[in-house]
Amino acid sequence: MSLDPRPQPLDHLVLRGDGPASALILREGSLSYDTLNLRIGLLAHWLTTLGLQHGDRVATWLPKNETTCLMPLAAARAGMVHVPINPVLKRAQVAHILADSGAKLLITGRTRQSTLIEGDVPHACRTLDDDEAMAAWKAGEEALETSSHDPSDLAAILYTSGSTGKPKGVMLSHANMWLGAISVAGYLGLDASDRTLCVLPLSFDYGQNQLLSTWAAGGTAIPLDYLMPRDVVKSCVRHGITTLAAVPPLWTQLVEIEWPDEAAANMKRLTNSGGALSPALVKQLRGIFPQARIFAMYGLTEAFRSTYLDPDLIDANPTSIGKAIPFAEIMVVNDAGEDAAPGVEGELVHAGPLVAQGYWQDAERTAERYKPAPAFSTYGGMAVWSGDRVRRDEEGLLYFVGRRDAMIKSSGNRISPAEIEDAATSTGLAAEAVALGIPDPQLGQAILLLVRPAAVPRPEQLVDDLLIAMKRDLPAFMLPKIVELRASFPKNPNGKIDRALLVAEVEDRYK
Repeated sequence: MSLDPRPQPLDHLVLRGDGPASALILREGSLSYDTLNLRIGLLAHWLTTLGLQHGDRVATWLPKNETTCLMPLAAARAGMVHVPINPVLKRAQVAHILADSGAKLLITGRTRQSTLIEGDVPHACRTLDDDEAMAAWKAGEEALETSSHDPSDLAAILYTSGSTGKPKGVMLSHANMWLGAISVAGYLGLDASDRTLCVLPLSFDYGQNQLLSTWAAGGTAIPLDYLMPRDVVKSCVRHGITTLAAVPPLWTQLVEIEWPDEAAANMKRLTNSGGALSPALVKQLRGIFPQARIFAMYGLTEAFRSTYLDPDLIDANPTSIGKAIPFAEIMVVNDAGEDAAPGVEGELVHAGPLVAQGYWQDAERTAERYKPAPAFSTYGGMAVWSGDRVRRDEEGLLYFVGRRDAMIKSSGNRISPAEIEDAATSTGLAAEAVALGIPDPQLGQAILLLVRPAAVPRPEQLVDDLLIAMKRDLPAFMLPKIVELRASFPKNPNGKIDRALLVAEVEDRYK
């Protein structure tokens, strides 16, 4: 497909498909591109009838149903900003996102809504049940036509965890999301015959792009909320899936399942992000899908996607994260601020039109991560200084070395240690807590929680009580796998917990 660098309003993506072709397949049925475009218009117009203004934030906290799939384009068409909330999050995270984003509308289901308590939803935010809302907008008689919004307008805020503090909102423009869809569809070689199984959360940039890149190519997207990995296999058989995206922990589970010949035969490409594919896992995927192209990718929400490895090179270079994707300029900057020579470690810096607009209402953290591009940059302008250390070989292939910050990467999720620690101490059972990532063959990293107990009436049950209490406020992927009790923590000269010393100790024990 054409890699035209000129972005358009995001809702124009659905105009690229063939009218009668299937664009979206849900449990309730299939939507052609014509119907998809109509329903996006109906939903967009309905939003305007609620008293919402241009730039207002609209949040969804839902499974992968029709509202969730259409809202990114419907909100964009209406001139509003979509705030998708991961359906596995609990009320504490949801309350933070609603308050931080200043959402004026939350659409969710009755069960999730019942978990919220007074004060979780800001007074200025209206909450609507999804079933009732969907019935209302589908019954509408007026649909908004495709928009003419400025591609630089804000279209979405995606919340991502940082190494400190609560989740922060990354601001994405129409142009960021449009060019991301065109770029991925282009280098994956997607076309109208492709059928993408969307198993990743649509609240993630990687997950949302499953829809957008498929629609950019005129293909068919099939969203799936799976309970067991076997559900993924069954859906691949049922829908003749050609494109499957996952993170390493899911791939590890999928290769342990028997795949029917017809499922494997239809598969044209597998894509991976959220952690590195091991050489052993690549070999296992090759054995099941011998004809499929395997795309290893690296990305960060602050700039969407940065690199991909040409599938023809993955067997010889299984640990490489590849080269820049279309519309991205990727630099390796050494400690002197210069272009790092081949083989020299440096910081990965991403420039170009995929760079997001910064963190929502957080100038301080924006200034820490978004800085002027190096003098040798081709694009120039503002760049994302990732904090990730990489090196480039003589052929220009990039290799990930490590993370500068304390982020925990588990099951493809970026997890803030501070958020876990706050949840532990807020129970009243932990006087101090430190969350660290340790190697785990299934998860990539598992969460180790070190705890200095508070004075509690049942010290012998502290660990069990702590996990039960944390489970009420944290989603499953943020719960510690191991809890260790400490009488005290080492402190640095500033009186703060010496994390570096703890990390070194833990690395020695969990190699």
